[in-house]
Amino acid sequence: MSGTRSGQDGRGRTGAMVSGLAVAVGCVLFLGGFLWAAVVYKPYAVPTASMSPTVNVGDRVLAQRIDSADVRRGDVVVFTDKVWGDTPMMKRVVGVGGDTVACCGEDGRLTVNGTPVEEPYLNRGTATGGTPAPASPQDFSAEVPEGQIFLLGDERSTSLDSRVHLEDAGQGSVPLSAVQGRVDAVAWPMNGMIGRPASFAALPGGVSADGPLPLQVGAALVGVVLILGGAAYGPVAARSARRRAAGAAR
Repeated sequence: MSGTRSGQDGRGRTGAMVSGLAVAVGCVLFLGGFLWAAVVYKPYAVPTASMSPTVNVGDRVLAQRIDSADVRRGDVVVFTDKVWGDTPMMKRVVGVGGDTVACCGEDGRLTVNGTPVEEPYLNRGTATGGTPAPASPQDFSAEVPEGQIFLLGDERSTSLDSRVHLEDAGQGSVPLSAVQGRVDAVAWPMNGMIGRPASFAALPGGVSADGPLPLQVGAALVGVVLILGGAAYGPVAARSARRRAAGAAR
């Protein structure tokens, strides 16, 4: 009889240990993923429609804190520049130091150093004759100084971007040091990650690597599953052990 009771108690203790371990590991993953994301990312509210349809006015986005040396063409960045009003703004990098950015080519596309760039994130619409509308309503050309970036909004017809500042020093470009973060995802509404444009990948320097947000979210979700599963398993294991003990006693 005592051997049976000892065996049943052992099963109960094992169940409690498994439950506690699952909850502990789950807490580490959940809190670790959350804290990691809080260190790496900063939330921003989108104040205007200049980046539509990629992000819309009122959206909440997550911008990864990055070093200015990590900025690449195609990145959507948050920056602050005194010439632009000294308030956080959000635009897409289309040119870096040494580039010549121009629009529009014969097919209406933006060109970087003479290479046409496909911009699938634009809502270009249709021009007269049924052809796609130009990537910019007005023609322009600018040479980007070293250490600077040239920025455009995805809503080209209304965005106040580098085209407005072409007569300024640097032909509308902004210092890399003005960049505060790279937008990786739309958190609300939950539209997911903002991909890197493949058309910029073929240019020298390529595009930015994806941020760690999916890994952070995955760790937090696995943590939640372990916490809930472990919390549920503990009472179930204990109840099962008691039933076995009661059956053995009879």
